[in-house]
Amino acid sequence: MANTTSAKKATRKIARRTIINKSRRTQMRGAVRSVEEAIKRGDRDAALKAMADAEPELMKAAQRNIVHRNTASRKVSRLTHQIAKLAK
Repeated sequence: MANTTSAKKATRKIARRTIINKSRRTQMRGAVRSVEEAIKRGDRDAALKAMADAEPELMKAAQRNIVHRNTASRKVSRLTHQIAKLAK
């Protein structure tokens, strides 16, 4: 339990940031999921359209330290590779 005034304030700030970060993480995961579902269906056009939404979400999450930047880049790379395999 926080004792000092500054520690109590820090606890409040952390609680606010946690809510915001959870929302952003959920939004990012939903965007990635829509790409994965389109890939699973084999629908290349839908996958490309979903990827156009998912890539900025991933990069924004990386900029805001919700996920590591390498993790975001890796996810983008792997999804792009899977979409490219659909063309064959």
